[in-house]
Amino acid sequence: MRTLHGIACLSLLLAACATVVQVGRDFDPGAFEAKAQRGVTTQAEVRSWLGAPNGAGISVESNGDRFEKWTYYYGEGQLPGLAGATIKILEIKFDAQHIVRAYQWSGAAKQ
Repeated sequence: MRTLHGIACLSLLLAACATVVQVGRDFDPGAFEAKAQRGVTTQAEVRSWLGAPNGAGISVESNGDRFEKWTYYYGEGQLPGLAGATIKILEIKFDAQHIVRAYQWSGAAKQ
């Protein structure tokens, strides 16, 4: 009986070590960049392409300009230590008329 209990515990421990963790929804920043046009693309279009943002807030520039900012992110890695992690972040700034004024994205591919 102890052997079976030990094997079960070891199996659970090994399964936990191989757990893949994901946060956010995956997206293609290159596809967004190919479609998005500063001064033209609307919030509604962005939402139709990417869905609801993971986060939203306000960005105030040094000159006082205010923008609504949407953030999309995706992360994936294997526990422990997030070995081979993928991380992508896309931030989009909209003006008062809900038009894209700026965006930036960054990411680290799986290694």
